Amino acid sequence: MASGKPKKKNPRLASGRKRARQGLKLNAANSSLRSKYRTAVKNVEKAVLAGDKTKATELFAKAQSVLDTIADKGIFHKNKAARDKSRLSAKVKTLALAAA
Repeated sequence: MASGKPKKKNPRLASGRKRARQGLKLNAANSSLRSKYRTAVKNVEKAVLAGDKTKATELFAKAQSVLDTIADKGIFHKNKAARDKSRLSAKVKTLALAAA
């Protein structure tokens, strides 16, 4: 076996072909947003580790909007977004308390 994935068959019906096209576009859009989410979270965590309070709070505000967008579009469950926002907020708050 040359490749691990089985070869996909083309749908016969026009509606099936259209769904396949739509699926590719939707998958690309969701992948892009998921990547944006991971980058936003990673940037906040890096700022917290660096100890930069102002940058961390600024990046956290941007990350919140990304998390809300992801939850609204249904890419991640709303509770997962809320949990992640809560954990990031706690990290930023401990950084603020440590600096004070």
